[in-house]
Amino acid sequence: MPSLEIDNVKKSYDNFQALKGVSFRAEPGEFVVMVGPSGCGKSTLLRSIAGLETISSGAIRIDGRDIAHDDPSQRGVAMVFQNYALYPHMTVAQNMGFALKMAGRPKAEIDAAVQRAAQILRITEHLEKKPKALSGGQKQRVAIGRAITRSPDVFLFDEPLSNLDAALRSQMRIELGRLHAELKATMVYVTHDQTEAMTMASRIVVLNAGQIEQTGSPLELYNRPTNRFVAGFLGTPRMNFFAGRVVRQTGHSVSVQLPGVDINLELTLEGEGPGVGGEIVLGARPEALGGETGIEIAGTTAVVENLGREALVYVDAGALRTFDSESQEGYVAVHRSFQVESRFGAPTSIRLDASRLYAFGPDGRTIAFPHSL
Repeated sequence: MPSLEIDNVKKSYDNFQALKGVSFRAEPGEFVVMVGPSGCGKSTLLRSIAGLETISSGAIRIDGRDIAHDDPSQRGVAMVFQNYALYPHMTVAQNMGFALKMAGRPKAEIDAAVQRAAQILRITEHLEKKPKALSGGQKQRVAIGRAITRSPDVFLFDEPLSNLDAALRSQMRIELGRLHAELKATMVYVTHDQTEAMTMASRIVVLNAGQIEQTGSPLELYNRPTNRFVAGFLGTPRMNFFAGRVVRQTGHSVSVQLPGVDINLELTLEGEGPGVGGEIVLGARPEALGGETGIEIAGTTAVVENLGREALVYVDAGALRTFDSESQEGYVAVHRSFQVESRFGAPTSIRLDASRLYAFGPDGRTIAFPHSL
C-alpha cells in the first residue's frame, strides 16, 4: 500500500494556470476524493498523476519516488475513466487482460489475474461477452477490473459513475467501498457528486480555481469548513447565506443585524470580527432552521420536495433573502424531519437560532461555528 504525495504541482496552458501549487498526501490505503466546481483543476490533477498531462513544475511521488516525468506505463498507476474506454471487438476477459498482454506477461499469469479480478467484481459469468452485451454498470465493472489486473500502486478514478442512473450509482458506491476495503489500496477519486464524496472518502480535497481550499474527513469539512466556499460547496441543498452587519462588538461578542428584518443576533466569534459597521455573512444549514428554538420568522411556502420520511421546504421569508445559493429567488431552504403536506403560498416559518449559525468575515474566512460542534 504505497503513499501518494502531490508536492507544489503547477500546470499552465499558455497564459492560463490550471493548477497553482497544489500539495497534499494520500496515505497508504487511503481513499482520497477530490471535489470542486467545473474547471477547478481536479481532472487536470488526476490526469497529471496518470501521466496524461505534463506538469509545469512540482513533484508527484509514489512511496517517495518522483514519477512526474516517467512514462505513464512506468508510474505504477491505473486509471478508470468516465466513459469506460473498452475495446468493442474484444471480450470482457480480453479487455481486462489487455494491458498485461501488451506488457508481455505469460498467458497463465494473465488468465489468473483476470479470473481474480472477475471474482472480486462478480462478473465471472460475463468474461466471454463483448461490451455491447453489457449494461452500464457491468461495463464500469470491466473498466475497474482492467485496472485491478495491473496490480497498481495507486488507483485513479475520473468520475466513473457519472454515466450511470441514480439507482445504479448508489449500488456502485457500495461496490467501490467494498472493493477498497478488500484491496486495501490507495485510491484517488474525482467527482462532482457530493454524495459520492461524503459517503466514500477517507479524506476529501476541495479544489477551487486551481488551488486547495481545505482537506479533511467528510464530517470535518461539513461541520467545520474553513471558509464560505467550502461551507457552501458541501451539503445538499447548499448552506443558506444571509448578509448582515455588525452593530455592536465587545471582544469576541458581536451583535449582528440582518437588513430588512428587525432582528439582532448575538454571536461569539472564534476569529477577529470585522468591527462595528463591518459586513458579516451568516450561514445556516437547512437542518438548523427547522427547530423549535430561536427567533421565528414568518414566511410562505414556495416549493416542497418530499423525500419520503422527510422533506425540504423552500420558504419565501419576505425581506430575509439568501444569496450565493442555488435556491431560486433567494428562498430559504429548510429541512423538515417529517412529511410535509403543503402548497405554494401556504403560511410557514423558519427559526434563526444564533447557536446553530456559522459566521464568515469579509474575506470569506469562517469566524464562528455552531455551538454544538
